[in-house]
Formats: sequence, structure tokens, C-alpha cells
Amino acid sequence: MSDVIKHECGIALLRLRKPLSYYQDKYGSALYGIHKLHLLMEKQHNRGQDGAGVASIKIEVEPGIEYLTRYRSIKQRAIEAIFGRVGKQVEKLRRRHPQEYEDSEWLKRHLPLLGDVYLGHLRYGTHGTNSLNTCHPRVRENNWRSRSLAVAGNFNMTNVDELFDKLVSLGQHPRQTGDTITVLEKIGHFLDEENQALFAQYKYQGHENGEISALIEANLDLQRVLQRACKDFDGGYAMAGLTGYGASFVVRDPNGIRPAYYYADDEVVVVASEKPAIKTAFGVAYDDIRELTPGCALIIEKDGTWREAEIQPARERRSCSFERIYFSRGNDPQIYHERKEMGRLLTPAILAAVGHDFANTIFSYIPNTAETAWLGLMQGLEAHLATARQGGDDAALSVRPRAEKLVIKDAKLRTFITDNAHRNDLVSHVYDTTYGIVRPGIDTVVVLDDSIVRGTTLEKSIVRLLDRLEPKEIIIVSCAPQIRYPDCYGIDMSNLREFVAFRALLSLLKKTEQSHLLAETYEQCRAAAAANTLDERNFVEDLYARFTPDEISAEIAQLVTARDVKARVRVLFQTVEDLHRACPQHSGDWYFTGHYPTPGGTKVVNRAFLNFYEKKDGRAY
Repeated sequence: MSDVIKHECGIALLRLRKPLSYYQDKYGSALYGIHKLHLLMEKQHNRGQDGAGVASIKIEVEPGIEYLTRYRSIKQRAIEAIFGRVGKQVEKLRRRHPQEYEDSEWLKRHLPLLGDVYLGHLRYGTHGTNSLNTCHPRVRENNWRSRSLAVAGNFNMTNVDELFDKLVSLGQHPRQTGDTITVLEKIGHFLDEENQALFAQYKYQGHENGEISALIEANLDLQRVLQRACKDFDGGYAMAGLTGYGASFVVRDPNGIRPAYYYADDEVVVVASEKPAIKTAFGVAYDDIRELTPGCALIIEKDGTWREAEIQPARERRSCSFERIYFSRGNDPQIYHERKEMGRLLTPAILAAVGHDFANTIFSYIPNTAETAWLGLMQGLEAHLATARQGGDDAALSVRPRAEKLVIKDAKLRTFITDNAHRNDLVSHVYDTTYGIVRPGIDTVVVLDDSIVRGTTLEKSIVRLLDRLEPKEIIIVSCAPQIRYPDCYGIDMSNLREFVAFRALLSLLKKTEQSHLLAETYEQCRAAAAANTLDERNFVEDLYARFTPDEISAEIAQLVTARDVKARVRVLFQTVEDLHRACPQHSGDWYFTGHYPTPGGTKVVNRAFLNFYEKKDGRAY
């Protein structure tokens, strides 16, 4: 991907269903759970590079021993830092207590992270500062285990202000206003209420306090807690939580926007954001890894039994299509085939753009996530030639697509992390090129990218780089449709001016003397805000409707072409219809269409326009 966009986070939850001695006997180590958590997180490292965190619960340890442990890090190699810390503790215990070390129960008491339930989180910082305090899991601790809670997730809430106000109306005094702490406190509030109701019930029945704690842990209804806590959430989420007494959960939004998968057998229950992580860590068949049903929670009780339970009624399925285009690892077999299909479906448009001139066209891609789609494109081109040969086209007999790797990613730089003042200098050095392949003034270069967001890297690096090869024409092709609208369900792209498609829209409005429509749209948004109806209609759609997708693509091409570039530059985009053909089970396309799955999404795009018009920076929710 040329313009790396802010990512989604990753989660990993692991419940061991046997005593630690079982894993020591079968797998040779009581650290089995820690090793598997480490592997689950490493295999989802693509989902978070700003920080990481882990938490564990020890079930039924005696009083005086910490039953909840949490480690977090924002170091450059955060996962390595966390598990390196654990490794040092392990070696210290092994060296000082070689005999006791072989006793799994002794080790459980003395190694802080060693437990029965584990939660891991990988953070991509989407908003605010990158500090240890922003890393998950976030914890709410209490001396009563059934009231303690650790939460981590891949989510953004669009109505965090409303959720915050509800906490205040409940009598709380929240110390922070972010969505993570708000979610933690909201679930924690109803966990407290469930505890209090059960305590009162058992106290009335004549039980002693010591007995009541055990009764609460055996009978606490996590499904009811989550139903009450999540009923007014608006956003995309896959949230995982550990309670202090050992029960755990993962809850998914009703539209299935954010991904969550799980596997269970008689030894473990494991949840992750991506299937391949589970497949690799546990060596299980893909067909045995299940998708968590939208609107449901996977609830794992203290005794290790598990079930899916409805938290909110499922709504129209709108799973994020960007997961398939870019975010998730491409070694998931479904995603691999979907990405190849995205490339194949671009074949007719690309052939039309180059006039079916195979002899003078080079087909390449921008590393690394566009490579799979490029393979699909090459297969599509070969299939086109095969059809031509079968139809008696003699010229096709001697023609093969010219496939070359022209663009090389030279440095691991994330262009959105640095400040704007230094971004341009950085992006110009992210890529390098292969010389001596393009015939100057003769060849057209077609370069496939998975998506185009800001256009910054295209303008400052890719197009200039390719132009040095002196091609006749440069055609940049995006596997994704034009990214026109903000996302607010986990990626946090809410500044309209950052999108090259929106800047192209502004340029076209100016060129066609229709800029007055911006003021009209602003007044519509203001009126809707005053009437509290910002969530009812996307007003920005009307502006885009003034122009065809081809007109916007042509304007984008002009915006990403610097004045000193000599080659003609064109930009092609996947159509929304073909994207749905490639990913039929993942129809979440609000980035491209403005059709949001929740009212909060529509409110965000209108607020984003208000911010744009009023020249305000920052997120729109």
C-alpha cells in the first residue's frame, strides 16, 4: 500500500481448560499458555505496531497472591519487550529454584503472568498521544474478584459523548472521556450491579459473606451484564474482557463490522482477530475455526464451559471490506482468493486503458499488499489472451503480458505517524525502483496498488520514481474504489481534507464554478446539527453526485502529478460493484459509498464536513 492508513487493532484471548500440570505433562511446559499467547500476538503483528499489552487471570489462587496481572509496552518492539520481561522472570525462577520450578502449581504462584486465562492486545494508535496509558488492556480492579475487569478491543464508538453522559447520569465521575475507558466503566457498572443484586439475594437467604463470594462467581450472568452495557453502543467493535474470578468474553457488534474468530476443543478456547493466527498457533483445520456471530458474545465461564449468547439482535451484515483489501494478512485462503479476484476484475478496464497493447505495456505493483491482486490481474490477462487465441487471433499467439517488479519498498516507514512538516521528505524515500527495464518513450507502465487514500506517497514518491524511468505513460490502478468518506469504526479516518478524492471534488467544484454548493451543504449540516438529526442523512453524498467517478479519477490523476513529471499519468479505480463481486460476504463499503451501517457513522461524516468548512482539525466524534 502506498498511502498507509491508520490501522485496526488486534486481540487474542486464550482460556486453558485443563490444569497447568496437564500442559506440562503433554507439551513439556507449564508455560504453554504464555507461549501460545505470544505466538497469537506475533502472527497478528500487522494489526498493531504502536504498543501491546497482555493480562492474565489465575483462577482459585489463595488470598494474598495477585490474581490479575497486566503488562504493557510502547517500545518499538512491544511484543518482544513484554515477553522478554516474562522470559527474564522465568530464568530467574529456574536458576534460583530448580526443583520447585518443575511444580506447575508452585510456578503459578510465583510467576506473575502465568495463569488460566490470557488476554493480548496489539495497538495501532489512531488518535491522541501514544502513551502507556492508552495501551490495552485497561483494568478495573477490586478486592472482590467478581468485580474486577480487564478489557481490550478493536473498536471505536461514534457516540462516546452520549455514553459518557450516561455514566454521569448513573452517578459516576469518570476520570477520562475516551471510548476505551467509557466502555470499561460501562461494563464495570453493570458488573457491579449484578454483583450487588446477587449479594443481596444470598444475604437475604442467610449465607455468610465468605460463601456469598463463591455463589456470586458460580451464578453471575455475564450475558445480562453485556446486554445491559452494550445496548446503546454505536460503532464497530470486537471487545474482549476478563473478570477477576476467571470468566471471560468477546462481544461483537451487531453488524459484524469488526472481525472475531474462535476455536474450541477440550484443551483450549481461543479467540483472535484473524483466522491464520489461530491456524498457525494451534495447527487446526480452517473449517474448525468459527466466526463469532454478529451481535453475540462468546462467553467462557469460570469452569471452562463456553457458549455463544445473543447480546443485541443481529442487524444487516456489513463486515468491513477493507479487512479483505488490506488490513488482514493475505494468507487466509478466503482473503487470498478475494484479493486475486479484485485484480482479475480490473482486467477489462486496464486493457481498455492501454488499448490492448501488450507489447508496449509493463504490468507491476506497489509492494507488498497489492502483490496478490497483481497475481489475479496477470491471470486475467493470460485468460484474455487464451480466449483471443481460441478465437483465431494469430497475433495473440506470440504475446505474453510483461510482468516486472518495478517498485521496491526500501524502508519500513509509516508515513502517517510523522508530523505533516516532515512527511513529504519521508515518503520520498520509502520506495526505490528497478532501472533498465522500461524502454524510454515507448512503454506504458501499469502499477497496481491496493488502495489510494491521501495520494501523498503517489505524488511525492511513486509517480516521480516511475517518471525517472521515462515511460510514455503511467497508469496507477487501485484495487479499492475511491475512498471518499470517513471511517469511524476502528481506523479513525475522519478528516475529509486528507482524502485525495475529496480534494479532487473540491477542485472540480471550483473549476465548474459550483463552489457555492459547499456553503449550501454546510448550512444543511448546521441545520441538522441544531435539530439533532445529523445521523439521518449524508449530505456530502450530494456533492459527489455532481460528477462521475471517471471525472473524479481524472482529477485525482492531476493532483498526484507534480509539474515536473513528464509522462502522462492516469488513475483507475475498482468499481464498488466489482468489489462486492470479489468479496460477496463483506459488504461494508461506507468508505466508498457513504452508506454507513449505524446512525453514528452518518453523524460522523456530517460532523467531518462541518469541521472541514470551519477549518477545524481533529476527529469528528
